[in-house]
Amino acid sequence: MSRSGKDPDRRVKTAKKRTASQVRWLERQLNDPYVKQAKADGYRSRAAYKLIELDERFSLIRKSRRVVDLGIAPGGWSQVIRAKVPKAKIVGIDLLPTEPIEGVIIFEMDFMDDAAPAALEDALGGAPDLVLSDMAANTVGHKQTDHLRTMALVEAGAWFATETLEKGGAFVAKVLAGGTDVELLTLLKKHFTSVKHAKPPASRKGSSEWYVVAQGFKGRDS
Repeated sequence: MSRSGKDPDRRVKTAKKRTASQVRWLERQLNDPYVKQAKADGYRSRAAYKLIELDERFSLIRKSRRVVDLGIAPGGWSQVIRAKVPKAKIVGIDLLPTEPIEGVIIFEMDFMDDAAPAALEDALGGAPDLVLSDMAANTVGHKQTDHLRTMALVEAGAWFATETLEKGGAFVAKVLAGGTDVELLTLLKKHFTSVKHAKPPASRKGSSEWYVVAQGFKGRDS
């Protein structure tokens, strides 16, 4: 076992029904220390540590009372919120089915559905002080198309945040390599006192994902 927690000898035998890429993915999962830690800590995915690391740097969670989790499946981020602020009200949404989480209201629907924003607001029962988005579009294998599709989701999440957040609130979203598009960055800088990009250590080195962290919402009159 190496100091990183990886087992250099852990290999997955190629089965007739597995492609080479599937075998590589399985090997990466088996040798990933964050995957192992997530199982040990009871988190549903290694993504939980991305939020934990972002929170350590930006202090996002401790004072949160109402949280929206966009792209909640499989639920790791909401698990972190529940652990850190058990009394916070949390509402999540995802196209994918998500196993129930105690204390979390979950909608299985498309966030781009016209009815989604109102459903989230009604369920929350008040303005959120933290909107989280780990949404990403299903990839089609064309880099530019995948980027545009994911950034469209990020932009939708940002608009939702600027329409619903209470003053002083924060918005955190996954973006792709290259950071936030100019128009979206302009929107965030207009409405938040601080806008920064970060790549938490839990993000795989080869991954193109970054996170934009917008804090200090100025209010809807800004």
